[in-house]
Amino acid sequence: MSSGLIALLDDVATLTKLAAASLDDIGAATAKAGAKAAGVVIDDTAVTPNYVVGLAPERELPIILKIAIGSLRNKLLILLPTAMLLAAFAPWAITPLLMIGGAYLAYEGTEKIWEKLSGDHHEEAELAECDTPEELEKRQVAGAIRTDFILSAEIMAIALGTLEGNGLVMQGFALAVVAIAITVGVYGAVGLIVKLDDIGLHLARRASRLAQSVGRGLVRGVPKLLAALSVIGTAAMLWVGGQILLHGLDELGATTIPRLVHDGARHAAQAIGVAVGAFEWLFNAIGGAIAGLLVGGLIVAALHLAKRNKPVAAKAMP
Repeated sequence: MSSGLIALLDDVATLTKLAAASLDDIGAATAKAGAKAAGVVIDDTAVTPNYVVGLAPERELPIILKIAIGSLRNKLLILLPTAMLLAAFAPWAITPLLMIGGAYLAYEGTEKIWEKLSGDHHEEAELAECDTPEELEKRQVAGAIRTDFILSAEIMAIALGTLEGNGLVMQGFALAVVAIAITVGVYGAVGLIVKLDDIGLHLARRASRLAQSVGRGLVRGVPKLLAALSVIGTAAMLWVGGQILLHGLDELGATTIPRLVHDGARHAAQAIGVAVGAFEWLFNAIGGAIAGLLVGGLIVAALHLAKRNKPVAAKAMP
């Protein structure tokens, strides 16, 4: 009987070791997947604060919480099952879907630049039409969740691409951990960013001169930070969207343009001769942004042309 107990304990110990090894594998896979999606995470963090600018300060955190819940719902209830089905039955579709999302990000970034250059702020005009603060908040949350869905789809697809070779169960667990960790990290950072001015005001009222100095610096600096984040968010949309498109072309066998960008970045960084890795990354990012701007420009031009011709077509009809 004692030998049976020892055998049972030995089996339990073996299962515990296997479970620990599996958790280690999931942790390693999660870290790798999260690192690969870092570019889109930066994009998500930079874009989101703009959705609470101009709203009542007491509604900022509740709105961010609503967006975070919507983001988590997107990832866990829609994108995760979809990613698992694609991985199991149609892995060939992942790259084209990623490229569609990349083209959308490129379009969003280019459209923002076009609005700045042309003065055509149609989104602001639409928001100005809201009759109540509740309606404005609802529209802002819906717009943020819609943009987050695209970014979350890119995050999940990029993460899934790094998990090839792992079993479906491990892929599912790793994607779920990535989804939760990235959502908490992004919206925690966003919540901190939008409340920096309130933190500054609180510090400015303290007795300590150092606290007052830091507080006044935060109050003066937050508007500049939000303006910078808007620029960074637009640049990240172009960079991430372009890089996804270039990587997709490479995956599909159309390697000429991706290799041109990659080789050009490498040669340019080597010519500088210092911090070669950092400069190669920077030049690759610039190449991706240019690719995103070109693709986004084509989409923006096509959509604006379609809008311009629509009334003409309507008048021509009997």
